[in-house]
Amino acid sequence: MKIGLFFGTFNPIHVGHLTIGNHIVEHSDLDQVWFVVTPQSPFKQKRNLLDNYQRLEMVYLATKEYNTLKPSNIEFGLKQPNYTIDTLAYLEEKYPDHQFSLIMGEDNLKSFHKWKNYELILENHGIYVYPRISKSVIPEQFKNHAKIFNISAPIMELSSTFIRQEIKAGRNVRPMLPDEVWKYLDEMNFYKNS
Repeated sequence: MKIGLFFGTFNPIHVGHLTIGNHIVEHSDLDQVWFVVTPQSPFKQKRNLLDNYQRLEMVYLATKEYNTLKPSNIEFGLKQPNYTIDTLAYLEEKYPDHQFSLIMGEDNLKSFHKWKNYELILENHGIYVYPRISKSVIPEQFKNHAKIFNISAPIMELSSTFIRQEIKAGRNVRPMLPDEVWKYLDEMNFYKNS
């Protein structure tokens, strides 16, 4: 099975994340997209970052109706700070029958050469890149690379930061979130005072 790994804090997951994940699975050779919830680093305490399991719960609520979109807490048990290369090695050991690729915005591809062991990642894994409004200058070494696939997904400039700011300001963000996620956030009063 071919799995695309979409990493993020998902604080909170929103309709933009789901749109990109679904578009990529529908327009590529991937069988599933796993939303890998990045755990809070013990070295970087972010004031407005919800607990790991609360963010995982929101990803579960957002994806439970989709056969091809799955939540993943795979990084919760890994040593921190964690690097993508370590997560990939762990996944390959745990799921030897799966092929794993990365999903990232083109803004992340711009700095991909700074990632730990990026050459090894590229040698063994595909990278599915979705566009961003702010056009990034892609380094020459990544242009026309056999393992990098540009997916013409819809450009979604919705951000979790914007949603948190709107909630704090008391504005209605319901259209920006999957319904179950909105209900969960509303019941738990998340982000209202952060």
